[in-house]
Amino acid sequence: MKYAAELFGTFMLVFAGLGTAVLAGGTVHAVGISFAFGLTLVAMIYAIGPVSGCHINPAVTLGMLLTKRIKAGQALGYMVVQVIGAIIGAGLVLAIAKGNGSFVPTPDTFGINGYGAHSPGHYNLLAAFLTEAFFTMLLVITVLGATDSKAPAGFAGLPIGLALAVTNLAAIPVTNASINPARSIGPAIYVGGWAVEQLWLFIAAPLAGGVIAAIVYMALHGSSEQTVKTKAAGA
Repeated sequence: MKYAAELFGTFMLVFAGLGTAVLAGGTVHAVGISFAFGLTLVAMIYAIGPVSGCHINPAVTLGMLLTKRIKAGQALGYMVVQVIGAIIGAGLVLAIAKGNGSFVPTPDTFGINGYGAHSPGHYNLLAAFLTEAFFTMLLVITVLGATDSKAPAGFAGLPIGLALAVTNLAAIPVTNASINPARSIGPAIYVGGWAVEQLWLFIAAPLAGGVIAAIVYMALHGSSEQTVKTKAAGA
């Protein structure tokens, strides 16, 4: 059931988020798209979180693996079904969009992530990599902190969803905002061309962000525990 939950959650995230970008982006613009992703993540956290933890993002799963909250075999399974869910979600968006006879699925009309000439603001490769890596770090470290055993119970969905909305707001002008390798893979495989050629960055950079988040989280968490132990010893 955990794998089914991850597949379904990623499907819904891509369907709602990408669907907003493709079907209503001209109306709601970057703010609306950002909150579509963020609010869908909030909904999924409460819907499937009790089943799988609601990673629905390979970068989050990697962060969980590195902080030893999930085993390697399960992490790999999560990543596989997340990509499958994203492909299904993007396919459903494409099926709906084609209901408009004038719609042609191209990298420019299908919410594809890109850099250089294919960046909305024409940002270069380095800028795109840094954007994706460090905004993904923000999301993943929020997930790690909000789901920590010491965090207030029952509130994790709100900061995590808001973190995704914020990262999208900042990253959309640079790359169209991936922050999630599965979200990038889903639509890219339907259009090919430069979307697939540039896909490597939107896999590598978010995963790098997940690694950085795990390192920072473990360093801060270890420092916090050491401080508590020192104070207890002093008492």
